[in-house]
Amino acid sequence: MNENNKNEKQPTNLIVINKIKKHFSSILMLIVFGLLIFSPDAKSFLIKQLLFTGLFNAEISEVNSTDNRLENHFDFKDYEGNIRSTADLKGKVVFINFWASWCPPCIAEFPSIEKFHSKFKNDGNIVFLMINMDDDIATGEKFFEKKNYTMPIAQAVSQVPEEIYSGSLPTSVVLDKKGIVRMRHTGFADYNSEKFHVQIQQILEE
Repeated sequence: MNENNKNEKQPTNLIVINKIKKHFSSILMLIVFGLLIFSPDAKSFLIKQLLFTGLFNAEISEVNSTDNRLENHFDFKDYEGNIRSTADLKGKVVFINFWASWCPPCIAEFPSIEKFHSKFKNDGNIVFLMINMDDDIATGEKFFEKKNYTMPIAQAVSQVPEEIYSGSLPTSVVLDKKGIVRMRHTGFADYNSEKFHVQIQQILEE
């Protein structure tokens, strides 16, 4: 009996089930691909799993040459509404993160930054600047409130120098007490690794 005759004798629903089984892996790949394209939450979930591998741990550079000093600064509005400049923060270690609420890689790395912030927030020698790049900062504030994040939100109110932010989200920068760029990382990373925390502590003690 040929294949067509077999199919004719099979119930329609059984034929459909057999076809699904035969192409299951392809269908699954299409579903996953569709989720990654249209769902920011799915994208951020996948990135979080990648962060767990340890391959994307943030790292501070040991190079502290004055050639890497940030010469061009920018003004920002802090969470209390005060206008300040990054130039005023010399003498402190500064962690700057450029992010937006619609950015899946930003969303994925926030839990690690929150833990990093929680560990060092009571150290007066380090400043956290979570620079929100949403069109309306209220959007970013609502996002943080929904997630119960305690990191302080800020917003740039002047041109940000390209030497630290070229337009890619997320971007994170660490300045040491002399204003030297010790880390500039474009893309997602894990900021809750023990090695990174040890490196931060080391530059706090420099």
